Amino acid sequence: MKRLTLLYIVCAMAALSASAQKKESHNAEIARHLELFDDIYRQLDIYYVDTLSADTTIGWAIKSMLSHVDPFTQYYPENDDELRQMATGKYAGIGSIIRYNLKEERTMIIEPYEGTPSQQAGIRAGDVILTIDGVDVLKKPTDEVSAMLRGEPGTSFELRVRRPDVEEPLTFRLTRKTIQLPTVPYYGMTDSDGTGYIYLSSFSSGSTQEMRHALTELRSQGLRRLVLDLRDNGGGSIDEAVNIVNLFVQKGEKVVYTRGKLASSNREYFTTSEPLDTVTPIVVLVNGSTASAAEILSGSLQDMDRAVVMGTRTYGKGLVQAIHEVTDRGDLKITVSRYYIPSGRCIQAYDYRHLTADGRVGTVPDSLTRVFHTRGGREVRDGGGIKPDVEAKADSLASIVYDVVQSDEMLNFVTRYAARHATIAPAGEFQFSDSDYDDFVRHMQDSKFAPHRRTDEVMKLLREAARLEGCYEGAEAEFDQLEARLKTDLSTELQRQRDAVRPYLEDEIVSRYYYQRGRAQQLLRSDRVFDRAVRLLQDESGYRTILHP
Repeated sequence: MKRLTLLYIVCAMAALSASAQKKESHNAEIARHLELFDDIYRQLDIYYVDTLSADTTIGWAIKSMLSHVDPFTQYYPENDDELRQMATGKYAGIGSIIRYNLKEERTMIIEPYEGTPSQQAGIRAGDVILTIDGVDVLKKPTDEVSAMLRGEPGTSFELRVRRPDVEEPLTFRLTRKTIQLPTVPYYGMTDSDGTGYIYLSSFSSGSTQEMRHALTELRSQGLRRLVLDLRDNGGGSIDEAVNIVNLFVQKGEKVVYTRGKLASSNREYFTTSEPLDTVTPIVVLVNGSTASAAEILSGSLQDMDRAVVMGTRTYGKGLVQAIHEVTDRGDLKITVSRYYIPSGRCIQAYDYRHLTADGRVGTVPDSLTRVFHTRGGREVRDGGGIKPDVEAKADSLASIVYDVVQSDEMLNFVTRYAARHATIAPAGEFQFSDSDYDDFVRHMQDSKFAPHRRTDEVMKLLREAARLEGCYEGAEAEFDQLEARLKTDLSTELQRQRDAVRPYLEDEIVSRYYYQRGRAQQLLRSDRVFDRAVRLLQDESGYRTILHP
């Protein structure tokens, strides 16, 4: 027995010694590479033909280093507004969405948030920014213009804009204030049969209160079934995700736990309050842009058999970040752990440390994912986001529809439409008439809108390949004939895509009058995935069969 004890002590000491040597070797390697970096930069500073800016050069090095770790580990300079907005959902500014207008070579207002300084002052979507406090913003990138619009709450500045169809520029005096972005832009009853809808756009400070308020209001209106929309929700606070899960499940449930390199990164998150609703049937809508905290919410409800998840496979972000101060010069948002949802699975889909042969980020093949089980025994898998219980894809769009929707020409048309119509029908009821659509087609033609034709690119490559292979001569007429058949005039294409383009026009127009809540409500009119969710909820037997096969 003594020999065994002695052997155990010797083995333990050997293991500790090996571990200490490994750590010492690791630290020495770090010191050697930092010394190398220091030497390279000093020699650049001494011998390079031009004087280098330390902020710029070392900033490049930091960005390059972090870009090879993962997309979520980032450095933020001191007092960075983006980091504060990410953490709290708040920032100090005027409350508008902006975008660069290529034709104008200026930044334009896309949409003012309701109740913010921009909306209250009379700023409208379509206004092109000329100057900010007398500084011309011609050709300035959007992020630079955004920084100029933001600042300390209570500070004022002069904004000069050009409004389409208004001859003289307009000048506004605006006072910045703290903007709290709504995380529940819209909720409401969608029929008289008790079907409610909540759109949750992100997870930041106050999201749980907004969700609780929305759910309470719907319950007072006779809620019998709920569609919870998490599509395009990029996530946010893990605490808010856990608290929102708590609205639907009993107190004391483990929702998520994290595991990292350091013990301080290991945490377990439980529901801590009495729930608000544990019985209402729920369908959670997700898509490929549903990520992070949104995956914790949808995945936890799936693992607990509390909701049916519908849509397409989610993004697959199973990593947790924490904020660390960096030598009084900013903050480092760094990935510190992975998270695991109630079934025990981690849904991280991307392996950022091992790239594929062509330099891309690899994903976990389905054949290598592991099987886990929900509380009721249904099979779920790790390593690839949240796979929906019911797959439902949004309609695919022709490339011209995407080009039109993203164009400045469509925004200009909507701006002129809003200027000619003092009021429109309520959100969810507004319809864009055929004659209005014909006006839109004429506007796009007059504006010389040129869609990005993918067939033109392919034809060009095909001709070049035929020339290289020596088979172009003699086939040139056939190439010309095919190219002619593939080309149609803009008017014909827009008329053919009328049913696909019209909902986007309606959505954009409604947002000018009813802002974000109106936009979300209007979108439901043409949302086939939402319609499918409602039909599933109305089929009580089919709903139960999915959760309890």
